[in-house]
Amino acid sequence: MTHSFNKHLVSWLFTFCFITALTGCSLSPAKSNPPIYTATYLDVFDTVTTVMGSSSSEEDFQQEAEKIHENLLNLHKLFDIYHSYDGIPNLKTINDQAGLSPVRVDPAIIALLLDCREDYTITSGKVNAAMGSVLSLWHDARSAATESPETALLPEINALREAALHTDFHNVIINESEHTVFLSDPKMRLDVGAIAKGWAAQRVMENAPSGLLLSVGGNVIATGPKFADGTPWQVGIQNPDGSGDSYLAAIPLTEGSMVTSGDYQRFFTVDGIRYHHIIDPDTLFPADYWRSVTVLCSDSGLADALSTALFTMTQEDGQKLLNRFQAHALWIDKSGGIRRSPDFPSD
Repeated sequence: MTHSFNKHLVSWLFTFCFITALTGCSLSPAKSNPPIYTATYLDVFDTVTTVMGSSSSEEDFQQEAEKIHENLLNLHKLFDIYHSYDGIPNLKTINDQAGLSPVRVDPAIIALLLDCREDYTITSGKVNAAMGSVLSLWHDARSAATESPETALLPEINALREAALHTDFHNVIINESEHTVFLSDPKMRLDVGAIAKGWAAQRVMENAPSGLLLSVGGNVIATGPKFADGTPWQVGIQNPDGSGDSYLAAIPLTEGSMVTSGDYQRFFTVDGIRYHHIIDPDTLFPADYWRSVTVLCSDSGLADALSTALFTMTQEDGQKLLNRFQAHALWIDKSGGIRRSPDFPSD
């Protein structure tokens, strides 16, 4: 079985439907509450994006949702490492100019990479946006397996080790005054997949009205309760096996973010073994601790980084990291067992 965009799409459509069911998302709500409207987009960060909330009218809601979508789409283009866009120097531009020249970029790229540098430090390198040379080998192997499952192969270990020599974030030269970024190592490549969705969602929703819920794949942000009476949104944590009841817990979310990293989102299979997309920098192979990790945190960009970092470490080490940021987590281990940090809410 191999990963494809269609499978990823279906996974997040299930997430949307689950939120819809729990929040009563319909145009026939209880008499005491206004209707909840929904807008869905498929062109942002290669996943399903949904905006939900009430408004004075559906037209007003759709206008607000479209503003959110446009802002996300702009950040998507800036943070893209695979495609170029006319008149938009982006992360691909920086990668293409590695070892050659600095690239003058939008302030959002500078801000993102400064946060990536901070994430690199606080996670002791577990979240490393300069690891693109390694991640590209896994991306290529996954893409080849999607096209031809019967000939799927793992990246060569010697190629991985060579690529790992070019992942030192200190070689990402950020000039804030000039708004430039330069990769001093010509073989280095940026890949912000561990933080970009959450970071972008956080920045966009900071200026959004209260009472909205945004889901960008596994990154969910609430700007306030579902209704004026304080009723929270209910967000599902997916069962990694996708069997029986597809969701293991429903978490109330009034404000802040909930981010899940899992081994069931992007993967491919070689000789009956599944290889997912969250690579441990220490082993250069997919992390082998958990099936999924969900983090609750006030900032979605930080939650994104923490969920990735926790996926690559023991629960004890992960809890130490959570304690530094007053964040909370739920782990699903390889046998399907559920573990919670002390203040993670029960469903």
